[in-house]
Amino acid sequence: MKLIVTFSIAVTLASSAFATEDTYSLYRTSLVEGVSKVHIATFDTSNGGDYNLENCQLAAELFQNQPGVKTKFWCEQGRAEND
Repeated sequence: MKLIVTFSIAVTLASSAFATEDTYSLYRTSLVEGVSKVHIATFDTSNGGDYNLENCQLAAELFQNQPGVKTKFWCEQGRAEND
């Protein structure tokens, strides 16, 4: 029984670490003084890191290219601190 529980915990920890490497979060600068960045979205599909990064970058580009946008959009690897 202990072996099964230990194995389950190991698999959960390994999958969590793997998910972080394949996860990307979209941020933007803030217009509010004292706030450096604002979390917009997290991309963490099971399709892998390249897929998630590509979609995050596409979203950042689409947001950035809207007329009148005064904030900057970018992607960072991993989950947002508040996820």
